[in-house]
Amino acid sequence: MSTATLGALLYAFFEQHLKTQKGVSTATIKSYRDAVRLFLLFIASERRVKLSTLRLQDLTAAQVRAFLSFLEQERHNQVHSRNQRLAALKTFFDFLAIHALEHVAEAEAVVAIPVKRSPPPPTLFLEREEMQALLAGLPTTGAQALRDRALLVFLYNTGARAQEVADLRQGHLELAQRRVRLHGKGDKWRLCPLWEDTSRLLVQLLQQHPADTGADRAVFRSQRGQALTRFGIYKIVRHHTQRLDKRGHDGQPIRISPHVLRHTAAVGLLEAGVEVNVIRAWLGHASLETTNRYAEINLAMKVAAMQACEPPNSAPESGFPNKGRWQEDRALLDWLQSL
Repeated sequence: MSTATLGALLYAFFEQHLKTQKGVSTATIKSYRDAVRLFLLFIASERRVKLSTLRLQDLTAAQVRAFLSFLEQERHNQVHSRNQRLAALKTFFDFLAIHALEHVAEAEAVVAIPVKRSPPPPTLFLEREEMQALLAGLPTTGAQALRDRALLVFLYNTGARAQEVADLRQGHLELAQRRVRLHGKGDKWRLCPLWEDTSRLLVQLLQQHPADTGADRAVFRSQRGQALTRFGIYKIVRHHTQRLDKRGHDGQPIRISPHVLRHTAAVGLLEAGVEVNVIRAWLGHASLETTNRYAEINLAMKVAAMQACEPPNSAPESGFPNKGRWQEDRALLDWLQSL
């Protein structure tokens, strides 16, 4: 039987197992931290004891199931959030099974808890005209006008995640070659090309503080000179997109986030005829299935694909060529056929 306390096991899980042995990203550690913290607070509340008095024996599969119900019914979490918390707890209980053998049965019961199925959330993106209107309407004067324009153009150009932009440092930029190295999920790096306009804006942004140079300097910074956080980037994007009257299928206004601009970049690449595997590498998707979903959200692409397969004696609708622009791309045609 293990003599380790719950506190010692928690420390070993985060500091040794996740950080040192698995080398997971900071964002993943924070996600696991939040899940475990909420779980422990829930148990303490249910048992009416102090958090510091919890024991390893208090962590059971029954408590995990009750916690998941609490997330949905009391905190009104979506199924996706519920499943994320469950995944983190499964990893934690797997760790407990190895380092506290008396907890093996409970760990097996937790791992057996099924993931709840749910329809995927709608993939939101801006049409090309909407993105052009957004960029055209950005302020041209003000202390942060250049930074905000460079940020939005960079997001649209690269399709980078908000955390990837928050982690961007001057040493990651290769402006002479017009490209950037992005540090993404799974501690993976990828190269992404930059438009000429993006490179020009980044050069101007860095030149605002010529004395403050160095490879570790944050590219996008707050008014106080500190690196923008993921939440700061969300705030900037939402501030500048408030004037866009973007609505969902239910007619309700949509709040534009940095991830919407990531989707917008993906759809723009797809509309331009870029091969799907190139888009996968561009966005840093681990699986091609993640990239494939973008075809499902663009009706114009489906119409173009239909026109490409139209019989020769059928009069095409005005505005679309007789020959589809993807007819010579076997891989993309096969992919569209699978939709």
